[in-house]
Amino acid sequence: MDRCIIKFFLLLILFVLVNAENDFGKCERVVKSWASSSLDREIGRDKHTLKDLLFFLHVPRTGGRTYFHCFLRKLYPGYLECPRSYDKLRFDPSKEKCRLLVTHDDYSIASKLPKDRTSVVTILRDPVDRVFSTYEFSMEVAARFLVHPNLTSATQMALRLRSKTKGISTLAIWPWKYLVPWMRNDLFTRRGARYSKGLNATDSSDPYDMEDFAMPLQEYINHPVAMDIVHNGATFQVTGLTNNSYIAEAHDVRHCVQKYKILGKYVLQVAKKRLDDMLYVGLTEEHRESATMFANVVGSQVISQLKAPNTSLDTIENIEKSSFSDVDSDSSEDQNSTSDRGASETTSIEKGEASESTMTVGKLMDSYEVCISNLRKSQSGRRISSLKRVPVNFTKEARHQVSEEVLQQIRSLNDLDLELYEYARAIFNKQHKGSLLITEETLNNISSSAFGFILWKIITLAITFFFIIFLLLLIVNVRRRTFKVKM
Repeated sequence: MDRCIIKFFLLLILFVLVNAENDFGKCERVVKSWASSSLDREIGRDKHTLKDLLFFLHVPRTGGRTYFHCFLRKLYPGYLECPRSYDKLRFDPSKEKCRLLVTHDDYSIASKLPKDRTSVVTILRDPVDRVFSTYEFSMEVAARFLVHPNLTSATQMALRLRSKTKGISTLAIWPWKYLVPWMRNDLFTRRGARYSKGLNATDSSDPYDMEDFAMPLQEYINHPVAMDIVHNGATFQVTGLTNNSYIAEAHDVRHCVQKYKILGKYVLQVAKKRLDDMLYVGLTEEHRESATMFANVVGSQVISQLKAPNTSLDTIENIEKSSFSDVDSDSSEDQNSTSDRGASETTSIEKGEASESTMTVGKLMDSYEVCISNLRKSQSGRRISSLKRVPVNFTKEARHQVSEEVLQQIRSLNDLDLELYEYARAIFNKQHKGSLLITEETLNNISSSAFGFILWKIITLAITFFFIIFLLLLIVNVRRRTFKVKM
């Protein structure tokens, strides 16, 4: 009898091992097949030249919204912006007269874009900081609903406001359309439990571990929702493998990579190739250098393109211009909703700058400085207002209170993003050095031109001076001769 039991367990173990091996083999084939086909379908090769369509791949919580409002909306007139930016596209870009696409959609959207006429840009952020920021923003937006007495009331109000406004609600944008409702439901559940216990205050000083009020960070990062959407989110977005993907096999590839970490090398291979082929790759942490490089690499080319005669742009009718614009709503009823209002308040007066024919890189940077200052004030005010009902104070100093155990968990769960970020940093440093060399060369050319101009001016003045002296001497000499004749 004992032998039979032992045999049964041995057969069971063998069966599990064979199935596991078969499952890994299946996953490996799926991932390798996707990687091979993805590398064959890359967007245009001449990465240094801005093409007709600029696709800004906005990885959430990297500062892309600032670039959109403070750079791109000052460069591109509203009618050149593709419809429904920041929303899943419902149009065919090859048929629309649009030149700018800014969206949280992942790279799989490139299958809808004209391959040879599209340039891609993006910004990446340190993965640990991006996870912190995603957690904080999820709670910030979800906390706005706590003005309502219960979850049902909050959900109904959100639906009514979304049907009334023309702007794009945060709840309609990936990944917030998944993360915010999840956090919102959790906040209401904890508030209900707290009220039932008669608790109204907390003694915890760690905003990332306030269990009575909000989901602790450690619980957040280990939840299946975060596992599927947040962790390695930048890598999956750059490769087009999010749960918002247009690629049919995206779900299988993503879950195979999540299940077998060793298969991540194939995804990284595609992600790194994508970054290599991009017109610009910025880093959130290198804010000043990234902004300057964006203005010089992207901004200068946009200015040059839009100044050049373009028959296709000249024929666009006014009615098309108005229909292509995508203006954020600023409804007075929207104070408790999640519509993206702050940016419209900051930039509504400044939108006309995009059509200014005298725009230069210098003016663009000056305008950017003013815009980003206003945007930061607006965002800070909104965060303070949103978190009044959740007694947390998210700061850089507060992040230092988080245990090393949690930080190590975040690093482990974002191993692909960490490697991709280091690769992006290498690209950035190379681009930055190249930008500095171009600037130095430009300055040298300017100096040489200036020296040549000054030298030519001195020679001209010297010739003029000697010519005048010669004329004066000639006149004096003639007068003397005339005087002698009269004598």
